[in-house]
Amino acid sequence: MKVVVNDTAHEVSAKTLAALIDELGYSGARIATALNGRFVPKATRDETPLEEGAQIEIVAPMQGG
Repeated sequence: MKVVVNDTAHEVSAKTLAALIDELGYSGARIATALNGRFVPKATRDETPLEEGAQIEIVAPMQGG
């Protein structure tokens, strides 16, 4: 299925947000996620389904001051 991650189109086989994170190599990283403009907590990524054309944002926290 085709999804857009951080404004870049991807062809993926993942069916859930958690599976997408693994497929794209983000597993183990401290990240925040949003699906179609809505924040998705880490605890619910396994049960968050993806659909064709989904817009996903994956961001890592920044350090600094």
